Amino acid sequence: MLRERPWLKLWPEEVPQHLDYPEIPLFELLSRTAQEWPGNVAFRCRERSLTYQQLDDLTNKLAAGLRDLGVRTGDRVMLFLPNSLEFVIAYYGILKAGGIVATTNPLYRQAELRHQLNDTESKAIIANRDLYPLVKAVQAETKLQMVLLTDASESGAISFTEILEKYPPLPPPSPINPREDVAVIVYTGGTTGPSKGVLLTHYNLVANAMQNAAWFGWSSQDIVIGLLPFYHSWGGCTCINSPIYSGAPVIILPRFDTEKLLLTVEKERATVLYGAASMFITLANSPAISKYDLSSLRYVKGGAMPIPPEIRERWEQLTGVRMILGYGLSEASPETHNSPPQRVKPGTIGIPVIDTDARIVDEHTGEIELPAGQMGELVIRGPQVMKGYLNRPEDTREALRSGWLYTGDLALIDEEGYFRILDRKKETIKYKGYTIAPAEVEAVLYEHPAVKECAVVGKPDPLAGEMPKAYVVLKEGSTVEGEELINFCAARIAPYKRIREVEFIAEIPKTPVGKVLRRVLRDREARNLSDLGDLCGES
Repeated sequence: MLRERPWLKLWPEEVPQHLDYPEIPLFELLSRTAQEWPGNVAFRCRERSLTYQQLDDLTNKLAAGLRDLGVRTGDRVMLFLPNSLEFVIAYYGILKAGGIVATTNPLYRQAELRHQLNDTESKAIIANRDLYPLVKAVQAETKLQMVLLTDASESGAISFTEILEKYPPLPPPSPINPREDVAVIVYTGGTTGPSKGVLLTHYNLVANAMQNAAWFGWSSQDIVIGLLPFYHSWGGCTCINSPIYSGAPVIILPRFDTEKLLLTVEKERATVLYGAASMFITLANSPAISKYDLSSLRYVKGGAMPIPPEIRERWEQLTGVRMILGYGLSEASPETHNSPPQRVKPGTIGIPVIDTDARIVDEHTGEIELPAGQMGELVIRGPQVMKGYLNRPEDTREALRSGWLYTGDLALIDEEGYFRILDRKKETIKYKGYTIAPAEVEAVLYEHPAVKECAVVGKPDPLAGEMPKAYVVLKEGSTVEGEELINFCAARIAPYKRIREVEFIAEIPKTPVGKVLRRVLRDREARNLSDLGDLCGES
């Protein structure tokens, strides 16, 4: 039973306050939908499409092939693919084989891929021809026993296509305990080092798929745009699992292109579109927005970083389509808050979703619940909350306490019951929806022989949300241009993580015990932005 919640007065009439979550493996969602709507289109990418029956059969074939190749219950199989039909087939095929899906960003370079392969101890990886060179470069330093390629036959790799042609659609028996067994490992940015693996169970993911679909009334009549990265927990929930639960078709877009997206929405008569806030900023500022008919959209939802109220207003004025605000994090599968559809309050994340409780507690002890209007840490509990972090028992104990997930975000609940995010206790940078760990970028900068000290913070940016900026103290007698440091980092980490600006300073601000005061640097950036605004106003 949930405790009495002050936001219940805001609860949408059409949304149930409670759902009965079946204790089933995640892949059972696909099997059930294939029985109910076998001929319905499940996913379409460019000119190719799969019905639900075809998708169910192909995932059964892949599961049989993976078992024959030696994948056993609990083995980790990494998915290293962009959004595609093959991603979805692999995702559910791995689960049906009894394996655990470990997703990774297709933009990653060698160091990041190597870290996640070793952290998960992945037995196999599924990639494509373009990404195969990266896999080959790190394979000898990992526990990989096999590589499957979706679009090529290469020496040292197994053909994904040949497996689907060879095996019958007979999935092997895979006993699953939905509440305890991990289905997917997704990675989230950390603040003190490499990203952490989040352990999401079958039950977590089934629950969040149902929570999202029920909140917005999804059905087989909806048409979903599959643009969010599938490897990310938000894309996994809203572009794969929720549509499959609802029997809705997904139109896959491998990457964001303004004209292509708008044309697809008009042509397909899409009803649901989720995307990073930066995407909606770009769309709202594009002249192309007025050239296309977007009236089929029931709503859009922006996330990954705060959406400026003026952008939301501009979007709705230009399109007539509601923009819903919300909140989530990988540790919660990821959705925890949504706006009541008929009463979106700018500047807030809405209220907790179905069967989800939230409260604000004091930063010091994390045990005292704070009243409305007082800032503290946002903590959450619900069926979608993770099992823990992979190989990180101390981090797990810190994040999961007495049944609550401590988010690390500073927030408050207002007098009406809406939640409002104020700052991040965690010091990650949000760049176009991507999460960047400052310590990871700093570690690369420290490899440069001229760098004595550095600190990386997010610089406010109207399009990207935040841009990674480095403050650098040079070693005595050393000289280097900022551009050289930018290029030095760009060659070593994923494109979205690279620093965009360097400022040389005499000293990095620190606490008495030596911890970098990134808040001081962030405040400095905010003041600079404010000063620039004042100057622009005077001119």
